[in-house]
Amino acid sequence: MYHSHRMEVFACRASRDFARKVVDYLNNKMSPEEAPCHLGELEVTPFSDGEFQPRFAESVRGATVYLIQSTVPPADNLMELLLSIDAAKRASADKVIAVIPYFGWARQDRKDRPRVAIGAKLVANLLRAAGADRVMTCDLHADQIQGFFDIPVDHVYASKVFIPYIRSRHFENLAIAAPDMGGAKRAQSYAKALSTKDEDCGVVLCHKTRARANVVAEIKAIGEVEGKNIIIVDDMIDTAGTLCKAAEVLKEKGALSVRACATHGILSGPAVQRLHDSVMEEIYITDTVPHPELIGDPKIRIVSMTEVFASIIDKVYNYESVSTEFI
Repeated sequence: MYHSHRMEVFACRASRDFARKVVDYLNNKMSPEEAPCHLGELEVTPFSDGEFQPRFAESVRGATVYLIQSTVPPADNLMELLLSIDAAKRASADKVIAVIPYFGWARQDRKDRPRVAIGAKLVANLLRAAGADRVMTCDLHADQIQGFFDIPVDHVYASKVFIPYIRSRHFENLAIAAPDMGGAKRAQSYAKALSTKDEDCGVVLCHKTRARANVVAEIKAIGEVEGKNIIIVDDMIDTAGTLCKAAEVLKEKGALSVRACATHGILSGPAVQRLHDSVMEEIYITDTVPHPELIGDPKIRIVSMTEVFASIIDKVYNYESVSTEFI
């Protein structure tokens, strides 16, 4: 297809390995007559006071620029993305598309207490103000965050890679568990996709109460657990307190085995040690948050979302339907 503007892919510092894999996949899909895609050079100049300045080392004039960056903590990663978007617009890019595999601040999606910020809405406003024309992201903490944006949002799901993996293991007496009530819809979606004409996949809901932020007081499991191979599905693992406690409760109630699939492995504080010490047999996360130190880990395994994002980028650029990418 003829384009009046070219595609340029760049990455901020937190997602450069992810971006390289995306570019490799895009090049593998291209026909021989098409110009190969490359990962453009985005320089970041640091200053002694902690300030930094991104600069595109090549022309982006008239191009559709894809900027890949997960906004993982610290806040510098978000600021770097915002400055890079602004730099691209000021360099006369035709469009700037922010590709955000992990969208930070997504847990702040409502006023659940008096006098708190709605961080997800603020970040959506900042991206638009910086000049983003479109956003691509994965497994938002709450689907309604898409409505915080006044620009198109492509919201993909890690179920695209997790469900084929679960099917390939051929678990008998399978049940999908949500670690809290907020994950009930996700668990039901997985169970529906994994049910067959011969066997329905069960759903187990865990109800938790918190003592304070990141500290779980109590978890109760609701549903048929005994004799089941259970897979807990969630959008993220932060300190892993909820996940490990839920796994313990499920084991105590008679589960044959407990595994977990979580999209974003934030893994802050004692999370990795907790997961290694847990009753779970396997924990699967994606590479939306980089963890090179976990490559080859016997218990925490990483599956890649790069092909899913590359496919979305390719289809959006070529004005093709992306509905088949959403599971």
